[in-house]
Amino acid sequence: MNQVYEKLCKCLESVRQKTDFIPKVALVLGSGLGNYGEKIKVESTVDYSEIEGFPVSTVPGHKGRFIFGYVEDVPVVCMQGRVHYYEGYSMTDVVLPIRLMKMMGAEILFLTNAAGGIKQGMKAGDLMLITGQISSFVPSPLIGANIEELGVRFPDMSEIYSKELSQIARKAAASLDIELQEGTYLQFTGPQYESPQEITMSRTLGADAVGMSTACEAVAAKHMGMKIIGVSCISNLAAGISPQPLSHEEVGAAANQIAAKFEGLVTEIITQIGSRF
Repeated sequence: MNQVYEKLCKCLESVRQKTDFIPKVALVLGSGLGNYGEKIKVESTVDYSEIEGFPVSTVPGHKGRFIFGYVEDVPVVCMQGRVHYYEGYSMTDVVLPIRLMKMMGAEILFLTNAAGGIKQGMKAGDLMLITGQISSFVPSPLIGANIEELGVRFPDMSEIYSKELSQIARKAAASLDIELQEGTYLQFTGPQYESPQEITMSRTLGADAVGMSTACEAVAAKHMGMKIIGVSCISNLAAGISPQPLSHEEVGAAANQIAAKFEGLVTEIITQIGSRF
């Protein structure tokens, strides 16, 4: 058996010893957005440290646990804190949680993150629907022997973010009178923030927002056949655009300021997904 797949199976067995909950939606909460986990009708929680072989998040503000429960009547598994490539983990470990949630039963992946805005007219506090992505210097999570149990060797990536789910997000935002930006997200490795020259490059490549997660997770999920939706919280304007130095504290503070708007949108989107799928 492939070693990566064997590790996944052990993680799943570890989770199943604690809960038999079957989610429909897998929700990943980005930096500063973890408090949404407290809004869920919780059935059970599992700390990452309780799962055999599971990579543990080391980033401040990431609680590091799965929450199993309901958003309205929709069964969800929520990652309160994700694992990043810059923490020193292998890429297969970075996407292990995504693959594990699919093996738990989730068919839809809802990715969120805090991102730096580079699109003209974008400002801190905006929410951006991710309609496409670019990986910059970030290795593919599919490098190495293909895991046939998960997906095909050469998966199509022409529509990573589901158009159907994106349309649900647009309608949800409109119903809540939330202005929803749209654009392409570019993932750098981090952990350093981007230089002004890298932001210029990103804009030239067609990116509208940049961050240090998400794109690799989406590739792994698409490989497994999940439907994917993504929303970025624009926590700051990127280097060279922002008049002040960037900091993790700024990211967290901006996320806290728009928490209510973000939480309302996520709840409405998941509710609409539940009625359609």
